[in-house]
Amino acid sequence: MPRTRNPLDGRTAVVTGAARGLGAALARELSARGMKVALLGREERTLRQVRDELPGEGGCWEADVTDDEGLAETGADIRARLGPPSVVVANAGVAEGGPFAESDPAVWRRVIEVNLVGSAATARTFLGDLMATGGYFLQVASLASIGSAPMMSAYCASKAGVEAFAHSLRAEMAHRHVAVGIAYINWTDTDMIRGVDEHAVLRELRGHMPPPARKVYPVEHVAGRLVDAVERRRPSVYVPGWLRATQLVRGAMPPVVTALSRRELPRLAAAEPFEATGLLGAGGLADQAAARSRRPS
Repeated sequence: MPRTRNPLDGRTAVVTGAARGLGAALARELSARGMKVALLGREERTLRQVRDELPGEGGCWEADVTDDEGLAETGADIRARLGPPSVVVANAGVAEGGPFAESDPAVWRRVIEVNLVGSAATARTFLGDLMATGGYFLQVASLASIGSAPMMSAYCASKAGVEAFAHSLRAEMAHRHVAVGIAYINWTDTDMIRGVDEHAVLRELRGHMPPPARKVYPVEHVAGRLVDAVERRRPSVYVPGWLRATQLVRGAMPPVVTALSRRELPRLAAAEPFEATGLLGAGGLADQAAARSRRPS
């Protein structure tokens, strides 16, 4: 029986947020399936480490996904070194938790910029390549795209936004033979949530979820499922699989969340006041380090 050729073999993939966590795991999995992988992220040293661990050809570029000019230069360099990308994964993301009324406007805005504007900038940079190759764009979304939670307003707004963006882009690109997929994921073992219990906001948010929704999934498992979706050019992928069922009840979720919040938030705040977490995730740490370096001594 003839062996089916791997559709990813020899092609080029771009992964944003690739220095750590899910992005690094995606890069490793794509490389293991024969792709040349361009890793984009904010931490050059960590990116090089991930690149050196890849089983196949790859390269790394320090890049801010909200910098259009910088992304354009990076895209040109990737084409010259690895060829035109036929797979692009918009994975870069940061989060912030805490009461909206007391949130830092700059931090709140940065979450929107990285997660939503950064995804759009990534798509814009490589869309010409995807049209030329009949490629695939995977937008990493979240359970937060389907149902918003209190104390996570910036993150939920950004993830609802990327879902809408991906749906719109899919419709625009259908006649150009570019497929657009959305990855709905839940708690994944990454830097962004590893210290969840250190923050009352996130600890209580996760603790009040139904037991199946509290489970943290190994990053390699999630990456494998997402790369399966890339291979099959799927319009959506859910990890864990039961998340798909939440689409059927998403219209009923806001009043339920509101009712629970009205009852639980005053009690929880009385026991331990909610404080802002600051930016969470490797990209957030890089942003904070850059901000400190700009301060006068």
